Amino acid sequence: MSSNHVVFDRHLLRRRRARAAALGPSTFLIERVATDLADRLATVLRRFDCAVDLGTPTDAARRVLAASGKVGSVIAADALAGARWFPGPPALAVAADEEALPFRDGSLDLVVSVLALQFVNDLPGTLIQIRRALKADGLLLAALIGGDTLRELRQAFAAAEAEVEDGVSPRVAPFADMRDLGALLQRADFALPVTDSDRITVRYASPLALMHDLRRMGATNALRERSHRPLKRATLARMIEIYAERFSDPDGRIRATMEVVWLSGWAPHASQQRPLAPGSARQRLADALGSREIRLPRDENGGR
Repeated sequence: MSSNHVVFDRHLLRRRRARAAALGPSTFLIERVATDLADRLATVLRRFDCAVDLGTPTDAARRVLAASGKVGSVIAADALAGARWFPGPPALAVAADEEALPFRDGSLDLVVSVLALQFVNDLPGTLIQIRRALKADGLLLAALIGGDTLRELRQAFAAAEAEVEDGVSPRVAPFADMRDLGALLQRADFALPVTDSDRITVRYASPLALMHDLRRMGATNALRERSHRPLKRATLARMIEIYAERFSDPDGRIRATMEVVWLSGWAPHASQQRPLAPGSARQRLADALGSREIRLPRDENGGR
């Protein structure tokens, strides 16, 4: 892959995760999303013999799979397979980068991922690899951080740097938009692709408390093109002021937006529903609705 397409420093990301584990990780967001994963999996009326938990940095997804009663064997796969935050339920651990999956074509029934794939540099390529690894009628369920996440912090830092340093450096990752992710599912040849998002507002005592929580999530700035200059105290102080001015509640606590985008798609199978071809309808809409069809008069040019 060309360096021009490398957005995230994934070696740095691994070090940040290890630091979060040492500090005592903050897992509230992953736990919240894992609860949603359980609800979504509960609506699927079938069993999956072989599932992969791809990149989830805690045991949350594996606990959901174990409790569902719908999954046989579970493989925990990511680049930190030997250094996850928690050991979790029994699973085969595989050290595998999300951008270079080791699974053979048509070998998996289910792939789940919770808050990991947003840090993949080649997400289209990863989705294509997942699609190929799934058996026919296999399912992908993944939750990613969406583009509206931390918009308050992004705006406050940009305004502060513009005032203090006469320039803006990237400090918050440019996560993908939900519509773009839906298009990527189609591009990867998933059947019945669905995307939806959930916005969560988290309140903190101060922007510094938010930044400390991000550190304990292993989610601080891992952009390859990040500024390597130390953050100026004046810039940080002005950021805190701007954040409080623009995004605080009457009680003085500040708001932080977390957007979670869900992706789901199936490997194509003959049993799946397919849209009808244009012009193949055998019944008029008016008949189906039990209403009377009103034809508009044509104009002199043949239009209506």
